[in-house]
Amino acid sequence: MAAARGDAKTFCPSEIARQIGGSDEKRWRLLMSPIRTEAVRLADEGAIVLLRKGRPVDPHDFKGIYRIRLPKG
Repeated sequence: MAAARGDAKTFCPSEIARQIGGSDEKRWRLLMSPIRTEAVRLADEGAIVLLRKGRPVDPHDFKGIYRIRLPKG
């Protein structure tokens, strides 16, 4: 999903959960924790950037809603 959007666009992890789990909220919400774990791992590798309020965050020290994008460049 990040590659399809490029480094200028962000997306919400719930978009990934809905793509995998379908429209049933109970089902896709169960995917949010594993998606966050994978997002942190990918951020550690430098493959993606996690953003909170439009700014990059430490993948191991953030709370709440976040968005994902590719690194710039």
